[in-house]
This record gives sequence, C-alpha cells and structure tokens, in this order.
Amino acid sequence: MSDPSHRIVFYCAPYHASWMNQVEIWLSILVRRLLERANFTSVEGLQAKVLAFAEYFNRTMTKPFKWTYEGKALAA
Repeated sequence: MSDPSHRIVFYCAPYHASWMNQVEIWLSILVRRLLERANFTSVEGLQAKVLAFAEYFNRTMTKPFKWTYEGKALAA
C-alpha cells in the first residue's frame, strides 16, 4: 500500500482461491437460517447453536461439490 492514510484498499482474489466462495456460501446459509433473528444469552449458547447447526447441515443438506475450474496450474 503506497499511502497508509487510505481507508479503502482493493484486493483481487486469485482464481485458484475459489474455495473461499464455498466458505462465503456456507456462512451466508448460517446467517440466514440461524443467526439473522436469533437472540443468544451467552457465548456458550451461541457456540452450541452454531455447532448443532453445522452437525445438522452436514447430516441433511450437504451435497457433493462438482469442481469446475479448469484453468492453468500455478507457476512458481
């Protein structure tokens, strides 16, 4: 970064980091189905609900992921 006083910095995620899209999708599902209108009385309660949701999600909603990226291999 050339000027540390700039508040906004743009980054370009490389194509080989598309696994991050899957993380963003899962977090979006977590927010929409569990956290959006939730009320937790403790951090432990939040943690328990998130872990229970992850277990439920893995048991009932997961599907095999079809990898579609056919780009070039990374060069060092």
